[in-house]
Amino acid sequence: MKTVLQLLKEKPESHQAVLTIGPDQSVLDALRLMAQINVGALPVVEQGQVVGVVSERDYARKMVLLGRSSAGTPVRSIMNAPVITVGPGETLERCMNIMTDSHLRHLPVVERGELIGLLSIGDLVKAAIAEQAQLIGQLEQYIRGEH
Repeated sequence: MKTVLQLLKEKPESHQAVLTIGPDQSVLDALRLMAQINVGALPVVEQGQVVGVVSERDYARKMVLLGRSSAGTPVRSIMNAPVITVGPGETLERCMNIMTDSHLRHLPVVERGELIGLLSIGDLVKAAIAEQAQLIGQLEQYIRGEH
């Protein structure tokens, strides 16, 4: 199975840059940024370190349902923390296990303390499907004697 770094390199160039939000910025700022770049979550970075992840789900559950104002609430009050991260050498299988076991939809990728990417559960599912399709093709060739 591929590594996290291999998957990050295969992402379209437009999806390789990871935008972040600060913990003291407003939830409204986070929502605007997520809408602008069409993503469901943002890593929360403070002094160069990933300190959490904030998602649309956090907004729905911790803001809307409680009747809180997104303009006056800092991201730190609704972000998921402490954050679970992986390194670039981690396997996608291990990432799937982490995400499943921890009920995560987004997994920041950190190398030497620096955020280098963000994986979504969708990224991992697409990679697993592509890998299985390749394996099926190889097995079909083997069965037909086309080594």
